[in-house]
Amino acid sequence: MTSSMTATRAVGVRTNRLHALDGLRLVCALAVAGFHYSVSWRLDGVRLPEYHLPTASHVLIYGFLGVEMFFLISGFVIGMSAFDRTPRQYAAARIARLYPAFWACVVITAAVVTIWPVSTGVPVSGVPTVREILVNLTMLGEPAGVKLVDTVYWTLWIELRFYLLFALLVMWGLTYRRVAGFATVWLVAASAGAVLPDWTDQVIMPGYAPYFVIGLALCLMRRYGAAPWLWALVAGGWLLALPRLTARVADLRPGFPVPPAPALVILTLAVVVLTAIALGCTDHWNVRWLATAGALTYPFYLLHQRIGYTVLRHAREHTELPAWLLLAGTVLLLLGVAWLVHRYVERPLAPRLRSLVAA
Repeated sequence: MTSSMTATRAVGVRTNRLHALDGLRLVCALAVAGFHYSVSWRLDGVRLPEYHLPTASHVLIYGFLGVEMFFLISGFVIGMSAFDRTPRQYAAARIARLYPAFWACVVITAAVVTIWPVSTGVPVSGVPTVREILVNLTMLGEPAGVKLVDTVYWTLWIELRFYLLFALLVMWGLTYRRVAGFATVWLVAASAGAVLPDWTDQVIMPGYAPYFVIGLALCLMRRYGAAPWLWALVAGGWLLALPRLTARVADLRPGFPVPPAPALVILTLAVVVLTAIALGCTDHWNVRWLATAGALTYPFYLLHQRIGYTVLRHAREHTELPAWLLLAGTVLLLLGVAWLVHRYVERPLAPRLRSLVAA
């Protein structure tokens, strides 16, 4: 039987939990936190004090790649989870996964920045209004043109658009050829962005499509086995992502030079690692605490930036602790809050919401 024929039939689909993937998720979330915390960024137009680590910030700046890695993982995970589900089941799973933690984190973040607003001798800004909070709870704040309670939510609008695109395929029916064909068309469209009307960017998302496509191709490898078509999609997505990533690095402007080469190496390593996971190289891993670590990733990501800045600002004003200790303490604190959100919001509410939508 040829490899292409093998690829059209599921060959021993593996459904065990991928603990390595859970660990990779947590690494990505911590990388993004390091990116945000180590460099002195502006918040609501106010320059944050110099919390950043003078030497480490030159390395941690590349933590922004955690977002790109999330998109890689999302393409892989959504593809794997959508097979053998009806459109209603697919929608129920996505809604139950996204919204309970998000609702809790929006409310927590809004409460923290309202009670302890950040100020530096200038008028306090950025306290969300009731209307802004309510619109944010829909996860549609960005397309609605409403100020986000936390700017990290910008990635959720990209995720939602991917989910909606893939939902069309789920409605049609998922097969190897349809998913691979969808990924191919999407990648070609992303590479042809310059000749397409501007409005298509909102659908095609050329800056991030390569990551989702790579994830989908690896999902198919996991489910059906490796095949030339899938390797071509991984290679094509990687090649298309390189110039886009170089442009992303150029846009950072943290106040010191940021060479693009390390970012390209990190992306390449991430693709290699996810490929190894997809091909089963880590299936023997049985580190159960990584499952909990993976569960904390989403609420931690939603909570870390604005609350983290607030905690750091007030801690800096009232203590003389070194910056590295404040940063580490803030990460541990928010990991604890993320566990509370997971334990007391996600775990009880997500199954009920899934059942309600799927009914």
